[in-house]
Amino acid sequence: MSRDSELYHVPVLFDESLEGLNIQPAGVYVDLTFGGGGHSRGILARLGSEGRLYGFDQDADAEANLPTDGRFVFVRGNFRYLSNFMRYHGETQVDGILADLGVSSHHFDDETRGFSFRFDSALDMRMNRRAGQTAANLLNTCPEETLAELFHTQGELKNARKIAARIAVLRAEKPLQTVQDLLDVLQPFAGREKEKKFLAKVFQALRMEVNDEMQALCEMLKQTVCLLKPGGRLAVITYHSLEDRLVKHFFRTGNVEGRSEQDFFGNRLTPFALVNSKVITPAEEEIARNPRARSAKLRIAERILHDERRKSIA
Repeated sequence: MSRDSELYHVPVLFDESLEGLNIQPAGVYVDLTFGGGGHSRGILARLGSEGRLYGFDQDADAEANLPTDGRFVFVRGNFRYLSNFMRYHGETQVDGILADLGVSSHHFDDETRGFSFRFDSALDMRMNRRAGQTAANLLNTCPEETLAELFHTQGELKNARKIAARIAVLRAEKPLQTVQDLLDVLQPFAGREKEKKFLAKVFQALRMEVNDEMQALCEMLKQTVCLLKPGGRLAVITYHSLEDRLVKHFFRTGNVEGRSEQDFFGNRLTPFALVNSKVITPAEEEIARNPRARSAKLRIAERILHDERRKSIA
């Protein structure tokens, strides 16, 4: 791997996630968040000559990191279209799927993308800069009530209504176009002691809404049920409570709502069995090397058949 790729994306929970996939040399695997290609290269190193790997990414920047390997196919698209793309490539079932959710260090460190409050740039925040509305468009056109709701639900901000109200007033005077414009609006709400944490929540809420992250995650997870072979593995790395809760529900019940169904004997009916009964988190050594890893959680599940009537681990 090149030095540029290492800077682009340092894989979190690298060994743990690849071990969790239980990679078979002749298997077919999918890396839904290719990024800098760290996890993909790890999978390729474990595959034999007959194995195949598909790497998904909607960000054009990721295409600079593609490996030169005949076993690898790059998919330029959002993972919410997982089934469609796999069907296009003639794959009906796969042995393993990996998703490393969230934003890579590359996005936070790129001064032109608007993901970080450390740099003054245009308020973009789109993973796919070829489509969709920017964060600036969202802030300037979204109804006040809708803004308050997204700050509350996706940013988990207690003063969401006040923030939305201030944005509505100030955008009428001058549209918000840059990161600094947004920081000026948020200044009255950012206390000195927890300023960075507060700003991170605001930027998280905007980024998630701009990229429709939660809905895309729901759609992708549902498609894995039919795509994974019996015995196939699904490994997902999450970074905040909203996505982790959704993944946790899906692994335990087979649906994103967490709605539990049972058979006549009281066994939980689910298409998955949990591989790790407790969530896997990074060791202190990894956190020291990569502070982004601090909030990472890895969950791994194995696809089972409904007629096995197996109980998942509670």
